[in-house]
Amino acid sequence: MAGVLRLSVVRFLPTAVKPAVVPVVQQKCGISGRSMRGSQKIVKPPPYPYKTKKYGFLQAIFDHTRKRFDENTKIIAVEGPLAAGKSKFAKELADELEMHYIPEANMDMYYINSYGFDARTLDPEFPASLKSYDEKTFCRTPKHPNAAAFQFNMYALRFWQYVEALNHLFNTGQGVVLDRSCYSDMVFIEAMAKNGYISKGARSFYYDIRKNTLQELMKPHLVVYLDVSVEQVKKNLKKRALPHEANSPALTDQYLRDIESFYKQLYLKEISTHAELLVYDWNEGGDTEVVVEDIERIDFDRFDKHDPKMKDWRWGLNLEWDFNNRRMKYSVQKNVLEGLFNVPRLDVPELLVDAEDSKQAQDVLETAPGWGYSKGFNPDQGDQVTWKF
Repeated sequence: MAGVLRLSVVRFLPTAVKPAVVPVVQQKCGISGRSMRGSQKIVKPPPYPYKTKKYGFLQAIFDHTRKRFDENTKIIAVEGPLAAGKSKFAKELADELEMHYIPEANMDMYYINSYGFDARTLDPEFPASLKSYDEKTFCRTPKHPNAAAFQFNMYALRFWQYVEALNHLFNTGQGVVLDRSCYSDMVFIEAMAKNGYISKGARSFYYDIRKNTLQELMKPHLVVYLDVSVEQVKKNLKKRALPHEANSPALTDQYLRDIESFYKQLYLKEISTHAELLVYDWNEGGDTEVVVEDIERIDFDRFDKHDPKMKDWRWGLNLEWDFNNRRMKYSVQKNVLEGLFNVPRLDVPELLVDAEDSKQAQDVLETAPGWGYSKGFNPDQGDQVTWKF
């Protein structure tokens, strides 16, 4: 379903009185793999149960953040073109580094609710502007009016995955490995714009939202890029034999070349000003253990206070309460982050939905299983609620 443009809201971030400076526990400078750690067990407090217990101001007073941090408390993003083997490698890397793995975002996360109901089954009842449009639809009809909304939704999914990565890291101290991230999503919007799949207005609107939202996140410590040629990508796509990718009018040689070009000329140059960057020729695959050894050699603390490298993890994080504030932001202030998507633009027709279409879709969803109310408040799905009808 295409996203409905919402009006902007005023952003409000609560500020707390900062306590006195507490002694800082220095982290070790480098990531260590399972082999290097051996049987050594790092003693630290158990993970905070952030999925079942909120972390607000009161909890922050008694439960400080950095006591759970160690040398592996890092964010790693695995990047690369389509069918590069990122998922398999990212899983192996997370396992070797004993980090939390977050798979690549997909539109199932958008259409299937927490009760397992797929909103795409309601397409016959939806107006044309709000019928489902996912990866399969894109591969079949890349110049569809809903293509821009599709990529905007993909960016939003990757954004919230990254918020969840930060939430997990700050509450548990465990590092996170992501299969692609919201920072690299713009290579797809650029390739889509260059190939005429979306309008210039949609591209401009995308960067307005990107600028407004990424400012509240913290860039990864490390990016691992798996470099695969266009010819090898085509072979890999053919080998995995997904029906919607076969002979796709979207996945042309030019589109695949543009993804590679924008990755190397735009994203990698931009992210390398902050994060460490490792690039590997992955045309024939590679050895995860070799990558781990390279990662173990990186000194993440070698930069002084004026160096832009790792600045998101150093600048403005001098006191324990600074870390607690970040932790609260990613744990219980997600409504503030959601408001950052409210960028008022009325000049991009393919991203606007008229009132009649919106009302029709809302009426349909309200009667669908698990879509009437927020998770935990749907009696038809067995939720225990306090009100009576």
